[in-house]
Amino acid sequence: MWKKGIELVKTNYRITDSFPKSEQFGLTSQMRRCAISIPSNIAKGCGRNSDKELINFLYIALGSSSELETQLIISVELDFLEEEKATECINQLNEIIKMTISLIKSVKSRTSNS
Repeated sequence: MWKKGIELVKTNYRITDSFPKSEQFGLTSQMRRCAISIPSNIAKGCGRNSDKELINFLYIALGSSSELETQLIISVELDFLEEEKATECINQLNEIIKMTISLIKSVKSRTSNS
């Protein structure tokens, strides 16, 4: 999941490279921060010493995923990004989201069974 997050960051950087220079400190920067936030929060959660903190950081990663998806849609609407490239990135996001939700469920069930 973390590794897929890293791949998503690389994809995101490639697609935002073609955005207008006027968006360098706007949408480009925001999308890159969101993308980086996903694997960073997964890593941060896994590096913590409690299931509660892990779950919290996984939820933060999910929030960043939703934020990035919205920004991808906006990028298409503004004609900064081709729909196919946005779809590729959204598919990567959806895979990470599914894995993150599965891990949250697993950790929660482990915690409730203890």
